[in-house]
Amino acid sequence: MESIEDLGWFCYNDCTSVLAVLFILKKMQTRLLKNESEAEEVTSLEPKKLTLQVSRVQTPMRIDQYLTRQVENATRNKVQEAIEEGRVLVNDKTVKSNYRVKSCDVIQMTFLRPPAPELGPEDIPIDIMYEDDDLMVINKKPGMVVHPAFGNWTGTLANAILHHLGKDAEELDKSELRPGIVHRLDKNTSGLIIVAKNPVALHRLARQFADRKVIKIYKAMVWGVPNPLSGTITTNIGRSKKDRKVMANFPYEGKDGKTAITDYSITENLHWFSLLSLTLHTGRTHQIRAHLQHLGHQILGDETYGGASLRTLPFSKSEGFVRNLLELLPRQALHAETLSFQQPTSREPLSFTAPLPEDMQLALEKIRGMVSSV
Repeated sequence: MESIEDLGWFCYNDCTSVLAVLFILKKMQTRLLKNESEAEEVTSLEPKKLTLQVSRVQTPMRIDQYLTRQVENATRNKVQEAIEEGRVLVNDKTVKSNYRVKSCDVIQMTFLRPPAPELGPEDIPIDIMYEDDDLMVINKKPGMVVHPAFGNWTGTLANAILHHLGKDAEELDKSELRPGIVHRLDKNTSGLIIVAKNPVALHRLARQFADRKVIKIYKAMVWGVPNPLSGTITTNIGRSKKDRKVMANFPYEGKDGKTAITDYSITENLHWFSLLSLTLHTGRTHQIRAHLQHLGHQILGDETYGGASLRTLPFSKSEGFVRNLLELLPRQALHAETLSFQQPTSREPLSFTAPLPEDMQLALEKIRGMVSSV
C-alpha cells in the first residue's frame, strides 16, 4: 500500500477497523519520515568520536604526530584539520597542532568522515577451492582486503563475492559491508577463508568459530629457529598502550587483553630461518604475528611486528641476500593453509588445504639454496 488512495480503497472493500486504519497510516508516515531522513544522510558527514588516554611512559610528542600513529587510517592532514576546527580536546581544552602530549593526558576527538558507499559487485578473479549451496572456500591472494573499510572501499573480496553470486547475493546482509564473510584475514595474509551464501549457513558457521570447532592451521616463515622446536604460546593479547594500531602481549590471565593460545612446531629448519606450522585455539587480532614476536621469532617481512628490518647473518654478503629476500616478500610470510569444519546443513566434515603462494615458495627456494651452499 503506497498511497492514501490505496488506503481508501482498502477501507471501502474490507470494512477495516479504525485501529487498523490508524496502524496503516502510522506505518506510511514512518516510511515517509525514513525516506526524508535517508535523503538528508546522503550529504551529511558521519562523525567518529574517540577518547584516548596517554600512557604514563609516553615521551613528549606533537599531538598531530601522536594521533596519526594511534588512530587507525588517520592521516596527519586530517588530524591537523580536526585540531584547527576545535574537534580535538586535551583535558577538555582545545590545543594547537604543536601541543606536546604528556603522561596521562586525556584526548577527545571527533573526526568527520563521509558515509560508506553502497557495496557493489566487481569482476575480480578469486580462487574458489570449493563451493556448494551453502558456502564457498576461497584461497585469498596476499594484498587483497577482505571487506571494505575507510581507505579501501573497492577491490575487496566482498566486492568479488557479490559479483560471483549475482542474484543469489540478495539473500545476504550487506549493511555491514561484509556479506557472507564468516571470519577474516589480514590484507597481506594469504590463504583460506570461508564465505557463507545464505543467512542460515552464516549463523551456523559463525557458531562453529565461536565454539572453537573450526581447525585453523597456518604456515609462517620466521627469523631464527625456536627452542624448543615445538610448543604452545599462551598470553593475553590486546591493543598496545603505546600504539593502538598494534597488538601487544600481556600476562596470561591478567587484567589486560584476552586469552590467546597458539601451538607451533617446526616444519623445516633452515639455520637462520624456520618454516613453522601453527594451530590457532583462539582468534585474536594479529594473534600469530604478535605471538611470534613474543617468542622472539618474528615473521619474515612483517613490518608491523619487527620482521622486515635488515639483519646481518653469519656468512659473507648476507646483507645483499637479506635485502633480496625481503624484496621477494614485501609482506608478512603468513599463509592460512588448512581449514577443517562441518558443512552447516549436512554436518559432513570438510577439510581443505591451500598450497603456499608463489612469493613464499620463491623465498623458501632462495633460503634453501643459500643453506646448501654455505
